[in-house]
Amino acid sequence: MLTTLKQLIQDESGATAIEYGLIAALISVAAVGAFTIVGGDLGNTFNFIGNKLSTAASQGSGSGSGG
Repeated sequence: MLTTLKQLIQDESGATAIEYGLIAALISVAAVGAFTIVGGDLGNTFNFIGNKLSTAASQGSGSGSGG
């Protein structure tokens, strides 16, 4: 019984798994934060490009060569 308790106390595989879990959680939080910041900027960029394309399409649609 005493030998089993000593082995259980010396076993560090559980601690390693917890450390890996904490590292994964930290990376996930950082990734979500970065994606949130970049996502807002990316959305603004797509809106800007869409507006420019709409403006160019509406200005270009009235000036066709009649054939």
